[in-house]
Amino acid sequence: MGAPSALPLLLLFASCWAPGGANLSLDGYWQEQNLELGTLAPLEEAMSSTVWSSPDMLASQDSQPWTSDETVVAGGTVVLKCQVKDHEDSSLQWSNPAQQTLYFGEKRALRDNRIQLVRSTPHELSISISNVALADEGEYTCSIFTMPVRTAKSLVTVLGIPQKPIITGYKSSLREKDTTTLNCQSSGSKPAAQLTWRKGDQELHGEPTRIQEDPNGKTFTVSSSVTFQVTREDDGADIVCSVNHESLKGADRSTAQRIEVLYTPTAKIRPDPPHPREGQKLLLHCEGRGNPAPQQYLWEKEGSVPPLKMTQESALIFPFLNKSDSGTYGCTATSNMGSYKAYYTLNVNGTYLTHEAKGSDDAPDADTAIINAEGGQSGGDDKKEYFI
Repeated sequence: MGAPSALPLLLLFASCWAPGGANLSLDGYWQEQNLELGTLAPLEEAMSSTVWSSPDMLASQDSQPWTSDETVVAGGTVVLKCQVKDHEDSSLQWSNPAQQTLYFGEKRALRDNRIQLVRSTPHELSISISNVALADEGEYTCSIFTMPVRTAKSLVTVLGIPQKPIITGYKSSLREKDTTTLNCQSSGSKPAAQLTWRKGDQELHGEPTRIQEDPNGKTFTVSSSVTFQVTREDDGADIVCSVNHESLKGADRSTAQRIEVLYTPTAKIRPDPPHPREGQKLLLHCEGRGNPAPQQYLWEKEGSVPPLKMTQESALIFPFLNKSDSGTYGCTATSNMGSYKAYYTLNVNGTYLTHEAKGSDDAPDADTAIINAEGGQSGGDDKKEYFI
């Protein structure tokens, strides 16, 4: 026999000089390498960087099945899809994390009515699992029984839905300027949910969410607290605790606690009619506000004793308005939280013609008669002219 031919070795070296650094495989397939033109790689490096491919290897890649990972909300439905390009006359199979066969081709293998066949062809096997539970989470395997057996994995993640939050810590009522602390808790989330607080449309900054694992070892209970001082404007406000979690897909899951704030009353005096005339009937309404609402109203006129008795509920009545009614009037509104006193000044000066009284050319019609009356809150000096 003659000496071994050096042609393969020469071709290998030549490939290192070729543009792009093409390599020649054992079976005659060229594979591209990123070698600069005119450089010579050492033989060992050239051998190790060569990608050897045979027709059988290329065919085996076509026989490799593929899947995708899936995320599903507990109680929902997940579809597992497995595909292969070259099935090599073999069927696809799905098995669960416990390696129990679910489907072999179109044949059901596990008696679980939640698991249904979606599609079975030589190139695809798709199944669905309905009413998914947390126990269904894990790695599912798609297999094709070629030589050798090839598999693909699909990781199924099950999201635990958080329960509606519960608020505790509220007392029956609060007094103005009291400080209160409310607690909020929600169980069953996976992964752990986050809690947020708000008062109406205003965000409240609560403590960071605390996380505790549930007894089942899969879900979590989260809790949070918020502390704030109440004002009279908070009376009737809703303090809302909301749970945020990807399983909710943006849906609102929250609980509201309406709070009651007790505060001292306020009052203001409103004349009726707003533009009274001398000789008319006038009512001064004392409008009180508070929680609880004022239960008692007391009218007084400065310099007059005893208190005025011509009242109708919270209103002071003037059956026939005249000059002698001029003066400053006070109304005291009282509840079991305290008292508040409002004032109103009324001046009645009689009737006269405007062209005698106004003294300027920019007044309304010159022959219009007016009543010159002054009225104001809290001893104010506002002067009002009422046209008739």
